[in-house]
Amino acid sequence: MPAEKPARAKKPVRADKPKPRADKPALPDRHFSCHEFCQWGKISLERLLAAAEHTCGEHPHNLCWSALQQMNPVIVIPTYWTEASTPTSTPASSTASSSTAAATVASYDHATPINQRRPELEACLSSLDYVRGVMRVVVLVVAPPSCAKQARERVWSICARHAVLNPLVIAAPEAQLISRSIAQLLPEMDGETVSLRGYGAIRNMGLAVAALLGHDVVVFMDDDELALGPDYLVKAVYGIGRKTKQNHSLVAKTGYFLNYKDSPYATESDTAWYDKRWSKAQEFNDWMARALSTTRISRSNYACGGCMTLHAEAFMRIGFDPFITRGEDLDYLFNLRMYGFDMWFDNEWNVRHLPPPTPSQPSRFLQDVYRWEYERAKLAYASSKVELQQVSPQSLMPYPGGWISDDLPKRTFWTSLFRAIGCPEHKAYLDIWLNGRTDARTYAQQHKSSYLAFQTCWPLVMAQLWQHQQLSEKILATGQVYPRDIHVR
Repeated sequence: MPAEKPARAKKPVRADKPKPRADKPALPDRHFSCHEFCQWGKISLERLLAAAEHTCGEHPHNLCWSALQQMNPVIVIPTYWTEASTPTSTPASSTASSSTAAATVASYDHATPINQRRPELEACLSSLDYVRGVMRVVVLVVAPPSCAKQARERVWSICARHAVLNPLVIAAPEAQLISRSIAQLLPEMDGETVSLRGYGAIRNMGLAVAALLGHDVVVFMDDDELALGPDYLVKAVYGIGRKTKQNHSLVAKTGYFLNYKDSPYATESDTAWYDKRWSKAQEFNDWMARALSTTRISRSNYACGGCMTLHAEAFMRIGFDPFITRGEDLDYLFNLRMYGFDMWFDNEWNVRHLPPPTPSQPSRFLQDVYRWEYERAKLAYASSKVELQQVSPQSLMPYPGGWISDDLPKRTFWTSLFRAIGCPEHKAYLDIWLNGRTDARTYAQQHKSSYLAFQTCWPLVMAQLWQHQQLSEKILATGQVYPRDIHVR
């Protein structure tokens, strides 16, 4: 008779397992079933990349929680505020070349009034509350000096209701600390290039904070967007840090947004007669239809700043252009290509975009005129540099190649003239037709080499900011909202 098998000993229970703190906010349910596959703090890069594709039977296509921890992602959300019922947009009737340029760079589409009952940021953070794997959310508070203090207090109170996201508020006091430190580390670098003023500089501030805290992956989101489902972050980091089949590094990728009609496409039917030459709808939709019908990850001609993921290999080397008036997300795609990288499109990652009305259409149009004139001048200048890759209109067809082609001056000429005739803001558009176009070309020629000069400093600054202990401690001391015990490398 065979000997009876001994009973299997029960796994001893750890006596030193810490009990949850009473004052610590409850975390959403996490999925830990793959913990043995990728143990926290004991994984090599190769095993991490393997873990990134590992799936769990209960949650197919989900990233292992431990692997997500090792990627150490941070969500960065710029939020724009203004005084009660006062738009921040600069009137398009300004004519002084230098002052118009400065004001146009610091003009924002969708600023939230301080007294707004339910700000877009509240809905945005609420959508993130039950997203799996959120380790930290950095909120960049952009406001004019007249209401900067009130904006910071309002954002702080909103973030306090979402402590599970481990929010960090970066407002004027924290931004000034970082700007002063950059000036000390590299005096030749303009402090305005990493600040809370101007779309590109604001995103650079987000990257600087990520470097200070040692985050390997940055996920950008806008405050007028909603995360769609608990796997938002899992989808955001999908493929990041890997190689494509053609051996290209996937260090930057974009998703796309769905509008209020649940559509990723631009509306074509209601284009007014005076906007026929300015509408991008058809060419954009042609590109989007192709991108949505191919493999999940494909080379992108498009970039959505509110649905963008950057690996440290990209953002430590390449910063956003602080000299562009708007469209800094698409411009970043151009910059990546110039320096030998690429932006990739993920057709399974998206957000809901619910923007409030734009307060000043002439101001936005003027920003676009400055933007495209500047892009043309910058890319033309960069093409003369043998160390940079050339970015041509032909390589960006069907969109946005036409906007950086020789056809642009005709577009701005006829659109500003037709809008002066057909729009209620006749005077503002007439002034753009008479003066704004010339001012934009002057600004473009004056600054066409500015980004390349900035880029010579960016990697040096970021290397010195990376996990800078003293500065990160100061930022956390003043900006952390309800800190929780979490390891940040």
